[in-house]
Amino acid sequence: MSAYGPIEYRDASPEVRAVFDDIKRARQVDDVNNFWKYLARDPATLKRTWESVKEVMATGRLDAVTKEMIYLAVSVTNGCGYCIASHGAAARKAGMTEEMFGELMAVVGMANETNRLANGYRVPIDAAFGS
Repeated sequence: MSAYGPIEYRDASPEVRAVFDDIKRARQVDDVNNFWKYLARDPATLKRTWESVKEVMATGRLDAVTKEMIYLAVSVTNGCGYCIASHGAAARKAGMTEEMFGELMAVVGMANETNRLANGYRVPIDAAFGS
């Protein structure tokens, strides 16, 4: 639990409200989630993080469901329960099925297992893989 509570919209500075409003508009939600409310304790971090998220998660060569599934996979690996919940919901909203989720978790589990084995055995990189 954080030593400091969330900043609710009614208590937010105009600077924070502007970011909250942008998040609500972009995500088509009535309120921002707790992540943003806690970041609002530091308005510069809130704004910088939101701008980065908007840029990185915008559809480009990768579609929304792919980006959300990658985010979910990294969140599982990093053990961030909050991000697993948030990006799991976002991935489902973007079109991830339960079958896709199952395959994703199989890949995440396998990658984590083989990564640990390769690191533990200190396996040298094959020349065929390039530099």
